[in-house]
Amino acid sequence: MFRRLFWVMLALGIPTVAFSPMFGMLFGYEVTGWGRWVAPILGTIIYIWGGKPFLTGGYDEIKARQPGMMLLISLGITVAFVASWGSTIGLLGHELEFWWELALLIVIMLLGHWVEMRSLAQTSSALDSLAALLPDEAERVEGDSIVTVSPADLQVGDVVIVRPGGSVPADGVVAQGTASMDESMITGESRTVRRSEGDTVVAGTVATDSGMRVQISAVGDDTALAGIQKLVDDALNSSSRAQRIADRAAALLFWFALGAALLTAVVWLLVGTPDQAVVRVITVLVIACPHALGLAIPLVVSIATERAARRGVLIKDRLALEGMRTVDAVLFDKTGTLTKGTPAVTAVEAHRPWDEDQLLALAAAAESDSEHPLAKAIVAAARDRDLEIRPATDFSSSPAVGVEATVDSRTVQVGGPYLLQQQGGQELDIAEKWRLDGAIILHILVDGTVAGALRLVDEVRPESKAAIEALHANGLEVAMITGDADAVAASVSAELGLDRYFAGVRPEDKAAKVAQLQDEGRAVAMVGDGVNDAPALAQADVGIAIGAGTDVAIASAGVVLASDDPRAVVGVRALSDAAYRKMVQNLWWAGGYNLLAVPLAAGILAPIGLVMPMSVGAILMSLSTVVVAANAQLLRRLDLRPQTATVSTPNRQENT
Repeated sequence: MFRRLFWVMLALGIPTVAFSPMFGMLFGYEVTGWGRWVAPILGTIIYIWGGKPFLTGGYDEIKARQPGMMLLISLGITVAFVASWGSTIGLLGHELEFWWELALLIVIMLLGHWVEMRSLAQTSSALDSLAALLPDEAERVEGDSIVTVSPADLQVGDVVIVRPGGSVPADGVVAQGTASMDESMITGESRTVRRSEGDTVVAGTVATDSGMRVQISAVGDDTALAGIQKLVDDALNSSSRAQRIADRAAALLFWFALGAALLTAVVWLLVGTPDQAVVRVITVLVIACPHALGLAIPLVVSIATERAARRGVLIKDRLALEGMRTVDAVLFDKTGTLTKGTPAVTAVEAHRPWDEDQLLALAAAAESDSEHPLAKAIVAAARDRDLEIRPATDFSSSPAVGVEATVDSRTVQVGGPYLLQQQGGQELDIAEKWRLDGAIILHILVDGTVAGALRLVDEVRPESKAAIEALHANGLEVAMITGDADAVAASVSAELGLDRYFAGVRPEDKAAKVAQLQDEGRAVAMVGDGVNDAPALAQADVGIAIGAGTDVAIASAGVVLASDDPRAVVGVRALSDAAYRKMVQNLWWAGGYNLLAVPLAAGILAPIGLVMPMSVGAILMSLSTVVVAANAQLLRRLDLRPQTATVSTPNRQENT
């Protein structure tokens, strides 16, 4: 609207300025005859049509009893309009003919609002981008036929076809096929992720290389994408401390401007002429419009929220974004946050005549029919080494003991200490060392004889060390909390170079550990993903939930990471610092500009012959808005992609 109005008013404003008698007098020509009515007629159209957004905005502020920038603009252009007509029909002196300045005033302010609205529109593009991720159509499988439907018509249980290069229309589980999925629009992670039968896929993600069939598990508002949209929308509409300060300052500025205008009128009536008083009052009202102040905070936070959303960082609460820059300690939950949350085989110890690969292949074959997480880890380890997993027969499993199966006519057993007790076997010497490291130990028996052992641990995420190094480089203390035994916690802590850890903590006591850090005078960010992390997330100064976690954890956090990469915490910190800097810069510019410009507009330098024209005041007012908007836009250059820290900090291990 402002763009269209700007161009129309510019077209009307040019002849208004050219036929304005006062403008002609300033430039040495005279407007006579019918030409003297061009400026009043076109000026009236400009006032009513081009000034309508400001006039209606000012009326709304009066009704809401919240006077602000629109009311200031309305007062300025209305005084100029009335004075100009008074001069045109001879009731006032010719010096009060402001048609050309009124036209320039409205055109310049429309330009400033166009720039402002354009900036704000760009910040809401995150929601538009998220909505655009969904395909326009979905191919639903109905018996032997395929029917094209809208994604809104899908129901839980439907099976849809996702073709190569196509988007998943709703959350679901892969029912058939395998594809590399581009999940960057949801998680911020640029690398594709392989998804096969049984894996979960999210609405809006793209199958890059091959097609597959997906059984729908969630539709509409229940999808992850809809949840992300709601989080972003809530963040864009939430308030913050800085915003409340800016709103209060803008309201105070109105009364400051009104008081300055009244004082200006009194002084100029005493020392000058009524015409000069009117010109100075209008200039004060125009230049004091707190556009820049009103835009200073919302634009910065909106851009920060949008930038974060594009990188898989969802700001639920603006206070969390502001508070992250003051955090000096980050407390990570271990399982599922610093670690993958699933066991992985990290070592194989084999007795002659077996080698590691042979033994691992036998164990994988025996475990291939088991659904236990340890069994899946063993099978995955064998596949990672490209080992042939032979078919097994006579499979059986015993809780707390292990599994048994026949592989190539050999009886293979895999299990823990109870299996050795039953079989009378001796555990390997290395088992004690592994146990001190907090590892899970499974022994492998072939035909009743101990052939070797497997070391399994909850594998540390490869990104965790980089995240901790980066946080250390920023001067933050990094700690870990876990319900695991001290040996396990100590092993992970040593591997990652943590400052301290809390081991053996029961779920209900995690919030107390956060409070303990706070009692030490630290501002704490808690990062977790489970139901048992929710109280700690709520207790922390900033709660950060891993998006792959539970709804309870996400509901308790102020920031949600759509990916499971802990390096995103570093990005949140960087975003908080950058956003705060922009807020401070914009507030100083917007507030300082008004404090300096209003006295100049009032004519404080008139004794030395320097008087600010009304049109210059309008230009400076709009320029301040443009400066604030341009400064906020620089946030778009901030790179939130996970990066490895370039500064490393020595291990400051401290057992707690």
